[in-house]
Amino acid sequence: MTQPPQPPNEPPQGGFGAPQTPPAGGFGAPQTPPAGPPQQPGYGYPQAPPQQPGYGYPSGPPAGQGLPPGQPPQQGYGYGYPTAPMQPQYASPQQGGNGGKKFSTQTQIIVAAVVAVALIVGGGIFLVSGGDDKKGDTSQSDSGGTTGGDKGGEDQGIGGGGKEKAPANTKATVGFQLPQPKVTDVTKLDGSWLTDKAYVKTGVYEIVGYDKAKGTRLWSIPLQGQLCAASRHMSKDYKTAIAFEASKPTKEQKYPQCNQIGALDLNTGKLMWSKSVTAATGGDEPIRFDEITLSGTTVAAGGTDGGAAFDLNTGAERWKPKVATDGCYDKGYGGGDALAVVRKCGTYESPQLVIQALNPTTGAPLSSYKMPPGVEYASIVSTKPLVVAADVGDTAGDGSGISDFFSIDASTGKLLTKIAADAEKYAASCRSTEVESCQQLVVGNNRLYLPTEEHEGTGDYGNTNEIVSFDLTTGKPTSDKADAGDRYTMFPIRMDGSNILAYKAPPYDKGGQIVSIDGATFKQTVLMENPSDESVREAETSYSLDYAEILFADGRMYISEVMASKPTTTTLDDKRYLALSFATG
Repeated sequence: MTQPPQPPNEPPQGGFGAPQTPPAGGFGAPQTPPAGPPQQPGYGYPQAPPQQPGYGYPSGPPAGQGLPPGQPPQQGYGYGYPTAPMQPQYASPQQGGNGGKKFSTQTQIIVAAVVAVALIVGGGIFLVSGGDDKKGDTSQSDSGGTTGGDKGGEDQGIGGGGKEKAPANTKATVGFQLPQPKVTDVTKLDGSWLTDKAYVKTGVYEIVGYDKAKGTRLWSIPLQGQLCAASRHMSKDYKTAIAFEASKPTKEQKYPQCNQIGALDLNTGKLMWSKSVTAATGGDEPIRFDEITLSGTTVAAGGTDGGAAFDLNTGAERWKPKVATDGCYDKGYGGGDALAVVRKCGTYESPQLVIQALNPTTGAPLSSYKMPPGVEYASIVSTKPLVVAADVGDTAGDGSGISDFFSIDASTGKLLTKIAADAEKYAASCRSTEVESCQQLVVGNNRLYLPTEEHEGTGDYGNTNEIVSFDLTTGKPTSDKADAGDRYTMFPIRMDGSNILAYKAPPYDKGGQIVSIDGATFKQTVLMENPSDESVREAETSYSLDYAEILFADGRMYISEVMASKPTTTTLDDKRYLALSFATG
């Protein structure tokens, strides 16, 4: 899709360097949490064994909470926060508070067409794309991959493997805050990763590495144009891939093409290589990309011009788009521990989608599964096991992109089971314009873990929800059930061995929590409780959780935006940060 306009100016003086002093009434001086041995986060931290989550991105559970009488609304989490995604790449539906409905696919496409104007009129509100907190040997989540039955916690095949443990004191303090960059137009800022030394975040025309504890600037990788897509995955030696625009915008070229692919070494802070590619039979014009992923040493990028792949370490082309006689092209790829593609065939009026498991070195299909007729978009939730989400016949009715999940045998292309996901019951979403974009759901233990839609709790006010699961072999719901508790809503952010790590969005008077859910018993263990001070709480809840990137590892949590627009003069802007970190001590 056409990228949003990018600002010609660089970040404010000092960029995202040393911790900034927040505005009056903010957190005060940033805390410096004690250093500790880094552990696997999601969204770009290598873990073993690598597997796919779905977080597919945090996308489901509406973060909005009910408010008691007389309590003023707060930004984010569904109160007083725009619920319409206003940018093509982020056209994934938001879940408004109190179970608000999402937008239809058609509405998403229409909204995408007017995104720039809408965002400017919207007064600089940032919509965030979830980042999936996955892990990886190139995977953002740590799914144990153990086969589970349909007895939930009673299954003896699940258990162990989790690396995240509760500290002696779960009370967290603010680690550091990164200021919002000054931009003059809508700017895409998605992409965040964790290495053993750095928290890495996309900035304006650069990728920046920060000290994990102090937030001080370690290095910067300059880009010739603004980033337009970032891989959720990393290699074991902290390498990843991005797509970015060919240049900065000018009067003559206000919307530069997203046609540059690059590989980043996040350990050294270097751009290892960057290049464009032309179609095998399509002339000399560089092709455009909408998204990018990584599996092993294969960088795969896709879009409406087709797909291409490169060697992560050298940039050598592994395959490039071809004009097929059957009209088929690679729309987009899912990476991580395996590589899969959504291949689009047929005509605009009558599309046929094919899901293929690929040889990551040659691109040769290992198996193929034809999606049901009439499915226009499909999203890859996980590549190993292979799980796909789609809105069959636009029956979801809420624009979530999900009416059903398809569990596919990657070796044969046989459908193992189809899981109906009633949009009235389950909260997760996938952006129809991107193949690897699902949020707030994960795959592990041969199960699909989903948050339910929020509903009234047992208290006098406030909503709540649960995390439940489905067996990927039988398609049946298991007995797994984790309750968020009154006035909290929760969603998975990644797997940790066979355990599920989840974020609990707080009520109006509390801080958020990170919990570990035992894969066998579904018992919850609190790993982190964020401060309930008003200024800190307002900053934490200023992020739209249907889009925010959340990383957690070794007692440190990072939450960040993936979109910025021109600031307004309202006081809301004073409480917004590009990224915010918390740490237990």
